[in-house]
Amino acid sequence: MLTPFGTDIWIAKGPILSTAGFKYPTRCAIIRLSDGNLMVWSPVTLTPDLKDAVDALGPVKAIVAPNSFHHLFFQDWALAYPTAKCFAAPRLEKKREDITFDATLTDAPDVIWTGELAQVILRGNLLTDEVVFFHKASGTVLFTDILQQFDKGWFTGWRAIIARLDLMEGTEPQVPRKFRVAFYGRTAARASLKTILGWPAQQVLMAHGRPVTQDATGFLKRAFAWLNA
Repeated sequence: MLTPFGTDIWIAKGPILSTAGFKYPTRCAIIRLSDGNLMVWSPVTLTPDLKDAVDALGPVKAIVAPNSFHHLFFQDWALAYPTAKCFAAPRLEKKREDITFDATLTDAPDVIWTGELAQVILRGNLLTDEVVFFHKASGTVLFTDILQQFDKGWFTGWRAIIARLDLMEGTEPQVPRKFRVAFYGRTAARASLKTILGWPAQQVLMAHGRPVTQDATGFLKRAFAWLNA
């Protein structure tokens, strides 16, 4: 149910979701902080088995929606862990007024994870302001949707053509074309990217794509070379 992904970080697979017939696998991360409390990143369906596995690691202190798309299962976690602090990415609070969020994510870490995770908003995109995290203990950079990868054959028919044109398929994760086009504020995006490339990354995790566990910094430079061109 929970798969270790390094020091004090675990990943869990969620259900396959469908948007306009495009099927997306989902993934969340559970991070254990130095005080024993847990941070939940991009929550997926909270099944009884997953809840038992999470509870065995420690108490949930923070639940994080890293962008304005990953909110479908947030309320279930908030109800299951009423004492946890709920964090929304920019734009999400207006989108989900039915959820009571305690804070909106910024470039500054919350006191709950100060010193253990760094973060930056990848600004300047019309589609979403994604908050990218860096978990220091495991050397993991966490993206949500800005980086994606689907194996050839995952999509079929006309959707396979769209996925290929959108750069959703490839030998390694890429920034889909729709997100590249949506970066109207490239100066702001480059400033955010500079912060990301300054982290001593050892691996990269994303919600929709194969994790990168080697040459993480080199991979990130390749993945965003178009932005610095």
